[in-house]
Amino acid sequence: MSSNENKNPPDSAVYFRLFTEIGIINQLASNRAERAMPHGLTMSQFGVLNHFSRGLPPKPPLELANAFQVTKGAMTNTLKQLEGKGFVDIVPHENDKRSKVVSISKKGRAAHQDAQIELAKQFADFSEAFSIEEISAQLPALEKLRIWLDENRA
Repeated sequence: MSSNENKNPPDSAVYFRLFTEIGIINQLASNRAERAMPHGLTMSQFGVLNHFSRGLPPKPPLELANAFQVTKGAMTNTLKQLEGKGFVDIVPHENDKRSKVVSISKKGRAAHQDAQIELAKQFADFSEAFSIEEISAQLPALEKLRIWLDENRA
């Protein structure tokens, strides 16, 4: 070990390393997942279908953009692509006809199910590398981190 290396890095270095690892994991997992996506779905499009597949009510595009922390323009583009595939319905808001609301269509639910099946195949080897106990042990810390980040959005 060189004299410039520190066995006990300051806390900020540990936090930086944590978020660097999370970023790399996200990029690698997203790239692997997107290769398996049916129907030409992107991860952004799958994210929207996944959001609505939890039984959430229709939402305006701006609310979706805020939930996904993307610009309204980026969300509008994603929604137009999904609408073009018949995976979401975009209709006038019942109280304010100038705005729209988005919901998942029956075809979108089927596409979401297809994607889940393909993702399970794509990541089947994951269970060979990591036991359910190893993964289960990580979940509480990751959930706590996600909740804190969600509650402390800038």
